[in-house]
Amino acid sequence: MKKEATRSVPVNNNLRKQFLHHVAQTSPSPMLVEVERAEGSFFYTPEGRRYYDLVAGVSVSNVGHANPDVVRAVQEQAAHYMHVMVYGELVEKPQVGYATRLVELLPESLECVYFVNSGAEAIEGALKLAKRYTHRTGILSMRRAYHGSTHAAMALMGTPEGEEWKNAFRPLLPDFEAIEFNDFAQLERITNRTACVVIEPVQGEAGVRTPATGYLQALRKRCDETGALLIFDEIQTGFGRTGELFAMQKYGVTPDIVCLAKALGGGMPLGAFIARHEIMDTLQTNPTLGHITTFGGHPVCCAAGLAALNYLLDHRVVEQVERKGALYEELLRDHPAVREIRRSGLLLAVELGESDKLYRIMELFKEVGILSDWFLYCDTAFRISPPLTITDDEVRDSARLIRTCLDRL
Repeated sequence: MKKEATRSVPVNNNLRKQFLHHVAQTSPSPMLVEVERAEGSFFYTPEGRRYYDLVAGVSVSNVGHANPDVVRAVQEQAAHYMHVMVYGELVEKPQVGYATRLVELLPESLECVYFVNSGAEAIEGALKLAKRYTHRTGILSMRRAYHGSTHAAMALMGTPEGEEWKNAFRPLLPDFEAIEFNDFAQLERITNRTACVVIEPVQGEAGVRTPATGYLQALRKRCDETGALLIFDEIQTGFGRTGELFAMQKYGVTPDIVCLAKALGGGMPLGAFIARHEIMDTLQTNPTLGHITTFGGHPVCCAAGLAALNYLLDHRVVEQVERKGALYEELLRDHPAVREIRRSGLLLAVELGESDKLYRIMELFKEVGILSDWFLYCDTAFRISPPLTITDDEVRDSARLIRTCLDRL
């Protein structure tokens, strides 16, 4: 693939200084690459430098950057109306249209959509809903789980790995307990005190850990036996990332509640939790307004999300995901620096075995024009989760660049 020429544009050091001074930082060493525009699988700096985006906004930009269908939907809806009134009071076509399309594609029992602003808020709403419906307080999550950074979502971080992030913000909510992902014996810790079990069908920040054969089925059975609700966090796995539209379809298990975000908004901020009416309707009374949101289900975000979903379906994008993920695996697995590749669709963890190698390859990636990342609970593997629209040629070219960096380790 021909490399694009760079333009001679002065580096805007003043903008970088303002970024560091006025925009709150989450780490002492931000990447400091300025983005001027993005298109397809790439983003570009003001100097014309091109980067492969192998993070896709952490599985947000599934239909590629500046997708014309999504851009058109945003422009058209913004010209009609944007924010009007608090969610749930007015009938807004983008919300209704998107909710209807989602439930058509999900299992029959997931029939009622509550739109929110983000994945963390979807988790918060789902936890409230589970406690309200079951009248129980016990909540189970998995070790090495990540469900967001708000207080309840943070409490779901499985110990001991999550302690690095949780300890500074204690006390957190009570009655949270973590069990080992894929440990069948520990399912016995789900009891008639358990309101819900929250699980990523594929653990993302643990470094792409897939469920053992029969594990999700056994978890579903145990929840049914005890009356606990099963909550799937499909915030990262939804909308084709694992090779099926939703991971629940890939693994053949339907939860009581599913949480969605990231790709849900087609690049705009949007989250949702979805359940059957019997469960969801408990938020209407005792108290009324059991969960409310100002911007959840924003009409422009819903229009963008629906356009992105329709693009995935109309262009049969999801049907190509497994093949593209397998191509990455084939092109990288024989490199001597690669210890293992863990994969579900186009969500890959390339294991290097040592954190020093991981940090070094991040620097090398920046030099050759690749944006990647590591995982919150796995700093020995790098992430490959590009837009699902990435072409075969782009997979091969980006894999070639990755191999040049692996050669330099």
